[in-house]
Amino acid sequence: MKRFPLRLTADLALTSVGQKLRLAQGGSPIQFVDAAEILHHDSGHPASHERIREINSSRSPVVWIGGIEPLRHPGIAHLVRAITQTGHFVFLETDGTLLRRRIHEFQPVSRLFLTIGLERLRPGVFELATEGMRAARLSGFLICARVHARTELGEAAELVKFAHANDVDGIVITKANGESSSANQDAEALRQKTAEARKLIGSRWWESFSRIVELALSAQRSAARNTAESGDRLEQESPTDEAGVRIA
Repeated sequence: MKRFPLRLTADLALTSVGQKLRLAQGGSPIQFVDAAEILHHDSGHPASHERIREINSSRSPVVWIGGIEPLRHPGIAHLVRAITQTGHFVFLETDGTLLRRRIHEFQPVSRLFLTIGLERLRPGVFELATEGMRAARLSGFLICARVHARTELGEAAELVKFAHANDVDGIVITKANGESSSANQDAEALRQKTAEARKLIGSRWWESFSRIVELALSAQRSAARNTAESGDRLEQESPTDEAGVRIA
């Protein structure tokens, strides 16, 4: 496994200092982007140019593109190029099943990490992900493997070993998207197991980055949940006129 990128180390350090000093440049280290919020299945290009401008103007050094399989969207390669060209690091998360088919649409640049989730829950998925990973490696792409913290420790060790054997450039271990982080015994047990699993990575830099990713995804989940709850309250509290038409 290669050394954690020096440029990314410096960018994350500057962001951390900015946060501590509450400077304008001290934004969040990772900006999470749900591909479905920007791209449409029936469009070859991003639908929201305003949203892309927001992403590109962000001081977050890392843009993490996730959601329900980003590679299902025809415009995903266009979106990735638009972001990497502005100096951000992009981690494009995928289960790997479509990677071999679509790898030719991307460019192997130093700021793009194809982030492949490793799991053995569904028959055939692991094999397709492996094929996609190898195709990407042969094409010169940087590969980051993601292992979910809910994976049993023994299997997590096997997946990390597999990732190292396939010469990945980085490994992150985090909870699955949408997984609760509530303060209870189960959450504490998961936290301890996650810490143990991260020690298997073999790089303190990628261990640290895993924690940063975890915090960013947790913040994104909390923000989305708060937005949804606020929307529900507004809908319940909005008055209606006599004809029953809701007043905004």
